[in-house]
Amino acid sequence: MNIALIAHDKKKELMEAFCIAYKFVLSKHKLFATGHTGAIISETTDLDVFTLDFGILGEQQIIARIAYNEMDLVIYFADPDTIEDSNINELMILCDRNNIPLALNLATAEILINGLQRGDFAWRELVSKP
Repeated sequence: MNIALIAHDKKKELMEAFCIAYKFVLSKHKLFATGHTGAIISETTDLDVFTLDFGILGEQQIIARIAYNEMDLVIYFADPDTIEDSNINELMILCDRNNIPLALNLATAEILINGLQRGDFAWRELVSKP
């Protein structure tokens, strides 16, 4: 499954800890992340991460992949103080349109990652992708 990982600057440490804790699950999937987030994850976990551009441009690249239904799960740790500077509304609409599970906080991310480990999202593999 293709998993998108996005974290604002104040949430990068949380994303790093999350990826360390769930490395054994994430290692079985293809990971995509924005520039700095991907570099941090890759460096601290040795996970193979396809890193896109930095910041808003990287978010837009992930959003484009979501629009084409190329992502199967999105974990987005946003800083509530800077959320207006992000493309989160568009991302949420596209995830909803394509039935892509989306976590916006640690609690939801843990529920989704545990479901992923159990195979709860195998139905995503049946979704026709371009």
